[in-house]
Amino acid sequence: MQKLSKANLETLSSEHFPVKVLQFGTGSFLRGFIDWMVDEMNRKGLFSGKISVIQSTSGRTIEQLCSQDNLYTLMLRGLETGEAMVKRSIVSSIARGVCAGEDFDAVLTEAENLSLRIIVSNTTESGIVLSREDKVSDHPPKSFPGKLLRLLRHRYEYFQGDKSKGFLIFPCELIEKNGDVLREILLELSHDWYPDDHDFKNWFVEANTFFNTLVDRIVSGYPKGEDEEIFRELGYEDSLLNAGELFHFFAIEGSSEFQKEFPLIEAGFNVKWCDDITPYRIRKVRILNGAHTMSVLAAHLKGLTTVKECMGDALVVAFLRRGLFDEILPTMDLPEEELKEFAEAVIERFSNPYLEHLLLSISLNSVSKWRTRILPTYLDSLNAEGRPPKILTFSLVALVLFYRGKNLVEGGLEGVRASDGASYMIQDSAEVLGWFLELWQNLENESRESSEGVMKKVLGNVNFWGRDLSETPGLVELSGEMLSSSMKQGIASVMATLVDA
Repeated sequence: MQKLSKANLETLSSEHFPVKVLQFGTGSFLRGFIDWMVDEMNRKGLFSGKISVIQSTSGRTIEQLCSQDNLYTLMLRGLETGEAMVKRSIVSSIARGVCAGEDFDAVLTEAENLSLRIIVSNTTESGIVLSREDKVSDHPPKSFPGKLLRLLRHRYEYFQGDKSKGFLIFPCELIEKNGDVLREILLELSHDWYPDDHDFKNWFVEANTFFNTLVDRIVSGYPKGEDEEIFRELGYEDSLLNAGELFHFFAIEGSSEFQKEFPLIEAGFNVKWCDDITPYRIRKVRILNGAHTMSVLAAHLKGLTTVKECMGDALVVAFLRRGLFDEILPTMDLPEEELKEFAEAVIERFSNPYLEHLLLSISLNSVSKWRTRILPTYLDSLNAEGRPPKILTFSLVALVLFYRGKNLVEGGLEGVRASDGASYMIQDSAEVLGWFLELWQNLENESRESSEGVMKKVLGNVNFWGRDLSETPGLVELSGEMLSSSMKQGIASVMATLVDA
């Protein structure tokens, strides 16, 4: 069977469009969200621009894109007015791809493009961090902010400080005030790298606009297990076949004067360009993302593989609903009926019969996800009730148990699932993985006392949580008991106890 190529497109009117967007991140989400939006805007004659993608991690995405003329197929599937719906399109919005680690000069060269105006990113929650290890001489810097600052500096020098050549920057990482945070990190890094260059700092501040954003769409990625059948239907093979849900939402906080340059609303997308995205963010992060982070690690350890399997498992569904309605929703200062309606809609989205969202894909960087998605709710519940919320506490215990790896290998830390002996890959930063490897190597036994020692170290890791959670009255004892019971009796047994309590 032939491979996807330009020959599979009836028309390729966008082929000669200039690159207007630089994208940091090549993962399934951006390809099922921003890249799809740009493609749709091009089809409607509203944007006439393409994307250059930057890959900073290991993987073959750029190589695969190149082999397919920078094309891939996106399948959006779900329920629309109660009926099953499948929408397929060949996305042609990507012009080229660059591997930052192999050719950082090519990344910097992108800054010389006069047509380039927009920068987007999705480097996970752990991507927008200030790395003191980065040096101005690094080629490339390790962190995303380091790479971006070098790009901005090159832009400034190439166009001799022309303030009309700045960027509109839309980070899509799921952290609060993502645009503000990225901007402040870059300013601090700029002070370290270029301490005496006030002209550059003025250009950075005055010429570039950072937007706080909130993105919402479940993109499950490559539909493994369905691919051969889909290829027969399509008539070609696609190594970057991508699948997601029909629903999408994009909230942008910032001046609406820039809408004309990124005409998402005009294109008919579910986009809110507003003065404050906080209500949208709290609702989405705490309910939808919180539900994922709260349940998927325990479900994986129980022996499940996908969100679809989770929604067919009575215990996991009961655990999910108990956590949502008893512990998450009561902490939120929004109308009760609105929250319940959104929570039920989230459960319905999780139940999408078409999505095979792998739990291991969701598990990426779970430490930073727990801090972002669960910890604020946890602390609000603790303050309101005066005691640790049990379901959310157990979600952290499941995280600790999930991070019980035995060997650091290429691609992560290898763990073994107690429920069936299956090995799995734990993916996070090298520092996080190394810390957990050492933690579990020092476990003496599975007693409650030893488990409390493990949890005390985890809870007390200020680098993980931004505070010492081990000082919370009763938390070390409660979480230690849960961890010990999970190792001795199995995680499903503890989940059942919590659901029946």
